[in-house]
Amino acid sequence: MESAVDRAKAIAGDKEVGVNGGTIAAQVVEAGLLDEVHVDLVPVLLGAGIPLFADLKIAPLQLDGPFSAVEGDGVTHLAYRVRRAS
Repeated sequence: MESAVDRAKAIAGDKEVGVNGGTIAAQVVEAGLLDEVHVDLVPVLLGAGIPLFADLKIAPLQLDGPFSAVEGDGVTHLAYRVRRAS
């Protein structure tokens, strides 16, 4: 995972690198390579689905923030910083 993130950063240059939710994001956070978590909150109750970070091996993971909260039309975008273990 570390080499993939390093490669993505090299390709991105000055831009940010993002990963999708689910198993990839869990692997990145477990490797200590995730700086922020962004959540797009939509007021819909699905009743079922796959929880993000369901099998996280380093739970509980503490987040700081939100440092950003932007309301859109039917969505709220939230951004949190990953709190590093001390």
